[in-house]
Amino acid sequence: MSATPKPFILAETNFKDIQSTHFDVAVLPWGATEAHNYHLPYATDNYQVEHIARTTAEIAWSKGTKVLVLPTIPFGVNTGQLDVPYCINMNPSTQLAILKDVCDVIIRHGSTKLVILNGHGANNFNSIIRELAGIFPQLMVFAVNWFQSAPVKEYFEQPGDHADEMETSVMMHLHPDLVLPLEVAGDGATRKFTPAGIKKGWAWTQRPWTKITRDTGSGSPALATPDKGRFFLEACVENIATFYTEISNKSVDSFLS
Repeated sequence: MSATPKPFILAETNFKDIQSTHFDVAVLPWGATEAHNYHLPYATDNYQVEHIARTTAEIAWSKGTKVLVLPTIPFGVNTGQLDVPYCINMNPSTQLAILKDVCDVIIRHGSTKLVILNGHGANNFNSIIRELAGIFPQLMVFAVNWFQSAPVKEYFEQPGDHADEMETSVMMHLHPDLVLPLEVAGDGATRKFTPAGIKKGWAWTQRPWTKITRDTGSGSPALATPDKGRFFLEACVENIATFYTEISNKSVDSFLS
């Protein structure tokens, strides 16, 4: 028996029901399609962000928040991985073009908030949001990096930022059937930049991915477990769901202390 369609998931709802609801907060999950070491699937970011979008919206909806989850954008910025087979790159300029069209649609139908729920570290929407603010002053656009919505260090022992202990644990919990045995995984070792400014964080450049890692991972997955993934996800989901409720039907003035 199939699951009951959710009224807060645009892909599942219908024209009859959607006409009877005013959605103030639209959520746009944004992932990526890229290699994740040897043991995780290319769509890891999409599986994760889609789950978080659905579960956060369900919690917020149960508290009376009118939130609508839009279909996931499955491609992200992968300009540092163009030489990795079939890492599908979407340039930031393309992301801006897509967001302009999405913003135009949701404004026409009454939403006043757009949350870009980001599941990919190389997606950085800050400058795009600044540009959108000048085009659509009536719409507040937020970027939420789900993987930063709870303190990673409280749940995981090994540092990393790609196909690492955290991402592997989350996928072990969500889709164990898609995770290969950890014996297959590379160690996720990465080379670091040597200039002091980059090491201290006040200078930045794109990492040339195949020059810094052999297996496309960044961080060891060796200590990953499904329980770690579940506990971390629960914390992230609760925090993000609360955020939807905090911004719903609020003006800019109400966000200021």
